[in-house]
Amino acid sequence: MRTLVFSVLVSLAALVMAFVFLGAGCKNERTPTPPTFQEDADSDAAPAPGNLRFIDMTATSGVAFTYDNGRAAGHHAILESLGGGLGLFDYDGDGRCDLLCPGGGKYLPDLEMVGLPSALFRNAGDWQFVEVTASAGVGPARYYTHGCSAADYDADGFVDVIVTGYGGVQLFHNQGDGTFEQVRETAGMLDTLWSSSAAWADLNGDQHLDLYIAHYVNWSFEPGHNPECPGPGRGLREICSPRKFDPMPHIVYYSNGDGTFRDASTEFGIVTGDECGKGLGVVAGDIDLDGDVDVYVANDTVDNFLYLNDGQGTFEEVGLLNGVARDAGGKAEGSMGVDLGDYNADGLPDIWVANFEEESFSLYRNDGAAQFVHVSQGTGITALGHLYVGFGTVYADIDCDGDEDFLVSNGHVINYPKAAPIRQEPLALVNRQGRFAKAVFPPGGYFSSPHRGRGLATSDLDDDGDLDAVFAHNDGEPNALVANDTPNDNGWLRVRLIGTRSNRDAIGAWLVLHTSAGDQLRLIKGGGSYLSQCDLRPFWGVPAGARVSGISIHWPSGQTQEYPLSEINQTVTIVEPVEEAPR
Repeated sequence: MRTLVFSVLVSLAALVMAFVFLGAGCKNERTPTPPTFQEDADSDAAPAPGNLRFIDMTATSGVAFTYDNGRAAGHHAILESLGGGLGLFDYDGDGRCDLLCPGGGKYLPDLEMVGLPSALFRNAGDWQFVEVTASAGVGPARYYTHGCSAADYDADGFVDVIVTGYGGVQLFHNQGDGTFEQVRETAGMLDTLWSSSAAWADLNGDQHLDLYIAHYVNWSFEPGHNPECPGPGRGLREICSPRKFDPMPHIVYYSNGDGTFRDASTEFGIVTGDECGKGLGVVAGDIDLDGDVDVYVANDTVDNFLYLNDGQGTFEEVGLLNGVARDAGGKAEGSMGVDLGDYNADGLPDIWVANFEEESFSLYRNDGAAQFVHVSQGTGITALGHLYVGFGTVYADIDCDGDEDFLVSNGHVINYPKAAPIRQEPLALVNRQGRFAKAVFPPGGYFSSPHRGRGLATSDLDDDGDLDAVFAHNDGEPNALVANDTPNDNGWLRVRLIGTRSNRDAIGAWLVLHTSAGDQLRLIKGGGSYLSQCDLRPFWGVPAGARVSGISIHWPSGQTQEYPLSEINQTVTIVEPVEEAPR
């Protein structure tokens, strides 16, 4: 009864807030009514503050892009369900993250699949983007595309990007003059299996970035690989479950140090055979904080993988043993999006996974030495219910209060779901001392509208000191750019690391910001979210009144640097010392 009364009160509050918003007129288009919060029935967390504000800036941003999955051909293939991702990275070196949108693909009459053009938008500042696809040379798509992952793999100071999809990958090398060259063949990345997400990281510790590419399932139009699944009525077809398809082994490329790569899947220790996984999300970071990069893979309907690095570039898969392969009941889930962060501020990286409907999203608490406990129940995550189908997801301190919250992009994958709607609202889950409350927004905004969400990436796109978001969609809805306009008196800090003894992007580093309100851990990660690339620069919110005293930087090379700092509300660039400081 108490739960019912509370739900009624929340609904009435939302209606009252909506009325106030509509009656307020248009005095300030960037000051919407703040959200209420749906409290966690499983949690004893205090009510979250209702001050999150997000504004959909798409219409005036200059970004007009829609991912096309080929659905109009009427094949109802599982290929169409993955949808699109996106990338936020600074391709031209001006300090602002630009936006890359993979285009998808279509079917030809002979059932051949062809790629549709991707698009690159340069961030000109103040929420204005200029399309530069043609001049940059990233538009042509040989293959049906899904997502992207960006990093400076040859350490020349310019960010490169790989685009994943069905039929093959495309590797675009940044020339440093605003243009890219497609170097798939010359670089040796000849992967032809169906790829989804990818993660750059120095996996074997030689200072050069390597690449983990997740593969999905063995689908094609060849006989035996394209089953027909009936819908709920006569003549209706459904998208087949991934359980109808065999998994495919993922692939790892190690850098040769000269801009070329070799297939090092065996050297890495990739899982093969019947247990090789149906990969949709992947993230690389120092999960056990032992000085080398580990890899976590979100698989669809089969066990997720945790690859721990022995420090020499050989990995052991320990997901089941270490508690992150399945849910709390021992069931493998339909996992899509994934990220790493420290939700409970204990200094250890925790794993967050967005899952399918009738499954809770999974939060795995790191208890040390990469041993994890499934804590969705005790942190309020299960109180969200079981109707969401989660894809892109990120750790992000969206209210700048010093702890990381969650954003999730949701949307169904099938034609005729029985319980959940096809289009679903995104989620903003606010961290209240390690427990989470769902923000409920007034009508009319992006977060209160249903979408068929897929990719999601974050960056401070307008340099105003908070994290904004870009959402990709499936099924004909344009990508959306959403500004974070949350008012508060908190501060912020952003850091760009440049490796010298480590890889230039310092992927695999972990940093601790020391403040009078407590220490805050951040990781520089390869991959993450779903089919998407977030800003690599670590971002911290600093609670109002808190003082900062410095940052401890644990570089991938193994050296630790203590960087003194007292000022906030700035972006700091830190170059790795060429020689390690004496101990």
